[in-house]
Amino acid sequence: MEYTFEGAVIEWRGPAPFYYVPMPVEGAQDVKEDARGLEYWGQVAVTATIGATTFTTALFPKDGTYVLPLKAVVRRAEGIDLDDVVGVRMRLGHDV
Repeated sequence: MEYTFEGAVIEWRGPAPFYYVPMPVEGAQDVKEDARGLEYWGQVAVTATIGATTFTTALFPKDGTYVLPLKAVVRRAEGIDLDDVVGVRMRLGHDV
């Protein structure tokens, strides 16, 4: 099953900055149901595409939804900055 959504890039500062795209809450419930048995520690392995860049990662649960981590290589390849709104296509599992 494929999911598509748009979201504004947010930042979480820990020892190093991390960038995420939050899923709309409405879509997160579908992911949660479809990912039963695929979750590990609440995370869900996904293959995501933004622009022309496809990558593997894991969704993290946060505040009733999930956030999609954006690797630095993805941000550089697609010219993504904080607060940019990006379109995401995503499938459960790692199948790049």
